[in-house]
Amino acid sequence: MALKNFEVIIVGAGVTGTALAYELARYTDISSIGIIEKYEGIATLNSCGTSNSQTIHVGDIETNYTLEKASITKRTAKMVEKYCLQHHYQNDIIFSHQKMALGVGKKEVEFLLHRYEEFSELFPYLEVWDKERLKELEPRVVFDENGDERRDEIVGIGTNGQWTTVDYQKLAKSFVENAKKESDTEIELFLNTQVLTIEKSKKRGYVVKTKDDTFYADFVVVDAGAHSLLLAHQMGFGLNLGCLPVAGSFYMTNEKMLNGKVYMVQNPKLPFAALHGDPDILADGNTRFGPTALLLPKLERYKSGTYLDFIKTLRFDKNIAIALWKLFKESDIRSYIFRNFLFEVPILNKYLFLKDARKIVPSLKSNEFKYAKGFGGVRPQVLNKDQQKLLLGEASIYTGEGLIFNMTPSPGATSCLGNAERDLRYIVKYLGKNFDEEKFKDELTEGEYCALPEPIASQKAMVNLIRAEIQRTEEKYFKSVHEGKPESHFWDKPHSKI
Repeated sequence: MALKNFEVIIVGAGVTGTALAYELARYTDISSIGIIEKYEGIATLNSCGTSNSQTIHVGDIETNYTLEKASITKRTAKMVEKYCLQHHYQNDIIFSHQKMALGVGKKEVEFLLHRYEEFSELFPYLEVWDKERLKELEPRVVFDENGDERRDEIVGIGTNGQWTTVDYQKLAKSFVENAKKESDTEIELFLNTQVLTIEKSKKRGYVVKTKDDTFYADFVVVDAGAHSLLLAHQMGFGLNLGCLPVAGSFYMTNEKMLNGKVYMVQNPKLPFAALHGDPDILADGNTRFGPTALLLPKLERYKSGTYLDFIKTLRFDKNIAIALWKLFKESDIRSYIFRNFLFEVPILNKYLFLKDARKIVPSLKSNEFKYAKGFGGVRPQVLNKDQQKLLLGEASIYTGEGLIFNMTPSPGATSCLGNAERDLRYIVKYLGKNFDEEKFKDELTEGEYCALPEPIASQKAMVNLIRAEIQRTEEKYFKSVHEGKPESHFWDKPHSKI
C-alpha cells in the first residue's frame, strides 16, 4: 500500500476541483497538491460537455437571477473568460455566440423590457430586439411552419460579440496542465482512485483512504458533486442537509436551427432552469434544446449503482418530508415535475416536448429533432432540514477543521474560478500560507465595473419605441373593432405585426 503526503488534497477532478488546484499552484506558496479522481479521466461526469449546456451563466439573460446575484456571477464568469483569453483558448475551449432572453406574449415582453431597464448599467452591451430585428438575427423564432409571422408579441434582450460558450471538460484539463507548469508546486493526479473514507489523523491533518492507497494531507477539499455530501455525512458534518438529485435531459436537432443561445423567461415558482436552445459545440453547432428536470433516485446518471448512496445522502426523516411537501404543494411545481417525467417516455416525449419547444421555434417539426441519448447530468439540489426547504444555488460545508465539502449545482461550472478563490482564501489562512492577491487580480479579474451611458441611452430609447408601438397598435385595433370591420388576418391579435 502506497503512502502519499500533500499539503492539500482535492477529491474530484471536475472543473471545480481542478480550478482550485490551478489557483493554489499559481497564486500561493503551497508546495504539494494531490487530486484524487475515481473515474478514468478528468471531468468525465457533470463537467463533460454532454452533461451541461456549455453556457457561461453571466446573469444577463438568465431571468431568474436577481441584480445582486447577477453582479456576483458576472465577476466569476469573467474570470473564466479572462483565463481562457490569457492562454489563447479562443475557439478551442471558449466560443462566442449570439445570445438572448426571448419574451413571448405581452406579460413576458413587458417583464423583459422592465428587466432591461434594471440590468442595463450592469450589462451595458445588452440590446433590445423587436420582431423586425429578430427576423434578421434569429428568423426561426419569428416564422411559423407556414412561413407566416407568429402572432405573439415578442421581444429579445440579447447581445452579439460576447464569450458565451465553454467546453468545461477541456477547461478542467487545461487547469491541470497549467498547474503542473508551476515549478514551485508538486501536482499529482490519481485517476481510477475512489475515496472510501476521510479520517482525522492522530498527528495532524487527515488520512484519505482508497482501495489501494492511503494519502495524508493538512487540508482536504471535497469537490465530488453529490458525493461530497455523502462523505461529509460519513464524518458527521452537514447532517442537517439532504440531497435531492435532479437529472436534466436534452433534445438534439438534425441541423443548425438557431444562430445562438435563446433562453426563455423563467417561471419564478420553479427552482429549475427554463427551456433554452443552444448551439452544441460538440455537434457541429446543431441546436440542443433542454433541459428537462427529472427527479432521479441516484447520484450519478449513466453510471451503475449510486442508488444506495442517494438513500444515504437524502437522510429521509420528518423534516425532509415537510420540505418535500412544501415543494410539491405548489401546483406549478407538481405539474412541471409530472410533465418532465413524461419527457422520458419514448414517443410521447417528443410530442410533449415539441409543444414546449415551439415557444422558441414555432415552425419546429417532430422529424427535425430527437431525444439526445447519453446527454444530461445530475445536479445535487440540497434540502435544509432546519429550514425545511430546498436550497437554491451552490452549497458548501466549511467545517473550521481543515475540511471543505462543496456541492455545486448550476452555475457551478461558470463559478469554478470564483468558488476556487473563496476556498483558496480559507485554505491559506488556515495553513498560514501566502496568497499573491495582486497577481491574481491582475490575471483573473476586471477590477471595478465601468458603465457606458451612451449605448444604454440608445437602447432605452428602443424600449420606449417598442412600448409605444404596442400601445398604438392596440389602440388602432380597438378603434377598428368599434368603428369598422377589422382586417381578419391582421387583426386576429392586435400585436401580430410587432
